[in-house]
Amino acid sequence: MQQAKSSVEAAPAEHARTSIGAYLSGHLREYGMLAALVVIMALFQFLTDGTLMRPVNLTNLFLQNSYIIIMAIGMLLVIVAGHIDLSVGSVVGFIGALAAVMMVNWELPTLVVVPLCLMAGLLIGAAQGYWVAYWKIPSFIVTLAGMLVFRGLTLALLEGQSVGPFPNSFQLLSTGFVPDLFSDTRPNITAILLGMIASSAIVLLAARARARSLKFGIEEEPFAFFVAKNGLIAAAIIYIAYLLSTYRGLPNVLITMAILIAVYTFLTNKSTLGRRIYALGGNEKAAKLSGINTERLTFLTFANMGMLAALAGLIFAARLNTATPKAGVAFELDVIAAVFIGGASMSGGVGKVIGAVIGALIMGVMNNGMSILGIGIDWQQVIKGLVLLAAVIFDVYNKTKHR
Repeated sequence: MQQAKSSVEAAPAEHARTSIGAYLSGHLREYGMLAALVVIMALFQFLTDGTLMRPVNLTNLFLQNSYIIIMAIGMLLVIVAGHIDLSVGSVVGFIGALAAVMMVNWELPTLVVVPLCLMAGLLIGAAQGYWVAYWKIPSFIVTLAGMLVFRGLTLALLEGQSVGPFPNSFQLLSTGFVPDLFSDTRPNITAILLGMIASSAIVLLAARARARSLKFGIEEEPFAFFVAKNGLIAAAIIYIAYLLSTYRGLPNVLITMAILIAVYTFLTNKSTLGRRIYALGGNEKAAKLSGINTERLTFLTFANMGMLAALAGLIFAARLNTATPKAGVAFELDVIAAVFIGGASMSGGVGKVIGAVIGALIMGVMNNGMSILGIGIDWQQVIKGLVLLAAVIFDVYNKTKHR
């Protein structure tokens, strides 16, 4: 009797364990894009004779794609909630123009302009979110109107001309680097230490999460895969930090992105608010019946998107050192493509922050690699379009397979 009882107790624990093959099959979408990023980087590293991973090019890669990654984080929440925002490119241009007028024409200090511009972006997102959430106007229509409105306001603010240059304090948003606290020579010791701290924190948090799951008898991923995955991630972070340390160290914008990724990963994975946004995108009626204030959640996702688009606009303007009427044109397409390539579902309710970041990096590495190889902008657009189509087909196939 006791033996039978012990065998019954052992059954759930044995059932909870998963083989590496079965685990990867069940998480094909999540790890498929990460594998694609690694393959694409290896391919361009080979085709460019090692130029892709040179410290100066790696730094430029982060600087060139920082605003896309920042907006992709906000767009992920909008798409997970079941909506879309087509106005983000125009908001980038408008906020850059607003910052230029305030700093160059009115001579206001950077510490005043940056918070005002972020608040302006928040209000823009809130205004659009209001019509989507409380008046039930389709987000496609509202944000399409916003795209036209803010493109026109950008032209009006700048009077059709470029305005600049910006003060050095403002340029540090994009072109500044974390100073080395230990030495003036290369490599940058501070950059290496920050890379080691970041990798250690990721491994520690992953180990704590696994221990918590095992405490309840759940083994989310095989131990060998867990060790290999986190070991490779830690090694990659330290290696990239070392490469950057041999040039000028860690860009300020990379620190900004890292903080945003950490905050929004926690928000989406661990907070009640994040779980409610996924519930909203999964089934809005069921979410409403369960007591979730779906209107307020929709409103908040758009307000958040507006604020992150404003931050991206400031970083983009700081990088160019001028505000131009054409700033932000077609950015919304790159941002939306990055989110879908990163594994978000077109129907809402599915997607991860790290997936959106990987999607943005795939787009960025492809742009950078094809530019180094001298591929024309015409064929770059064709190739990026085919990659987006392949990602969506993969998403649909994956859904059909697991029904």
